[in-house]
Parts: sequence; C-alpha cells; structure tokens
Amino acid sequence: MFTLNKYENSQLLIEDLTSHIVNALKQAIEKKGHASIAVSGGKTPIPLFTLLSQQNLEWNRVFITLVDDRWVDDTDDASNEKLVITYLLQNKAKLANFIGLKNSYDNPFDGAELTDEILDKVPMPLDVVILGMGEDGHTASLFPGAANLQAGLDMKSGRKVVGMTPLTAPLDRITLTLPTILNSTNIYLHLVGQSKMAVLEQAENGDDVNQMPIRAILHQNKVKVTGFWSAS
Repeated sequence: MFTLNKYENSQLLIEDLTSHIVNALKQAIEKKGHASIAVSGGKTPIPLFTLLSQQNLEWNRVFITLVDDRWVDDTDDASNEKLVITYLLQNKAKLANFIGLKNSYDNPFDGAELTDEILDKVPMPLDVVILGMGEDGHTASLFPGAANLQAGLDMKSGRKVVGMTPLTAPLDRITLTLPTILNSTNIYLHLVGQSKMAVLEQAENGDDVNQMPIRAILHQNKVKVTGFWSAS
C-alpha cells in the first residue's frame, strides 16, 4: 500500500507533508486525547521540523520520539536527539513531550531493553511515523547486511527497538523495529533528490529485503505508506 506524491520543489513538499502530519495528530488528539509521532534525523527533515514547530496544535498532548538514533550523547552533532531539540522542540512545539532512545548503557545492544521500557511512556501504536531512505536502501537504522537486521525485521519479536551496527555507515545505532513501525497509523516517507528516486524505483522493483530493507515498508499490506518526493 504505497503511493507517491511528487512536488515541484522541496518547499511545496514540506508544506503538504506538514499539513498531513498536523491533521493526523489533531485527529488522534480528538479521538484519544493524545497523539504520538516518531521522526527521523539527517539534514532532509530540518526545514520540516522548523515549519512543524510553528503549527497550531495542542502540543502538550503530543508525544515525540525518534525512529532511530546513533549511540552518542545528545550533545554530539551526530545525535538525532540533538537535531530534534534544536529544530523541532522550538516555538509552539516546545510544549511537546519528548522521549529519546539513547540511555546510559555503553552500547545499544545492552541498552535496548531499557529503551524498550522507556518507550512505554509513548502512546502506542504511533499515530505518525516519518521515515527517510538511504542511498543503500536502508530506512530507520535497518541497514542492509547488518548482523542484527533480522532481529529488527522480526514481526514476532515483541521488541520495540534493537541495536544495529551498519556496514555502510559509522557508529552503532538503536532503531525502532519493523513491527513497531508497521503498527503505526500513518507512515510518511520523506525523499528529496533524483538519486533517491532511482533508489526508490530499484526498491519497488525487487523483493530482497536484506539487500534493501526499505522494501519491508513498501511491500506490505498492514498500513498505508505515503511518499513525498521532490527533485530538489
């Protein structure tokens, strides 16, 4: 259940994606009294975070967490938590409830169980999950060929998160598992650039999830996935 929206430029994309996110969160608040969203890191979502932070929403009823993070301190520039604090938890969104993935353990494999418990504070299922996609076909921190990839893809594991050591990127990570992602209400895939379109087409035209884990998101019938793409 994948559909792709294409935009003339990234500003139009961001405005429409923001509208989708806000509407989904408002509907959740009206229905349940609260809403939850998991966001991804990197440079691509920074303008989205900035615009989203300015939206009129009952932010005190919104719980924000991360799709994944590098196992570094939140003062490190590589930290997705630092990114969210800097760009999203600003303006009106300062009132949101943020729960990060990193804890005091030395590595994400030892720390995953504690993070799993901490995520009990986030209302599940998630109302919105915003994913990105790497040039290697990874999404979240579900990386091709990683030793712990199957644990992250296991739909029966019962785990919200797993540790991951990428073969194609530095630093150990912690990531939401595939069942946690697919248990959400809305999945939005945020892509910018011609190269990402080429990767997306390759992913859509194949079925080897180990080679391109994004296929586990694209080729499933549990939840609708909407892609938002612009060339620049």
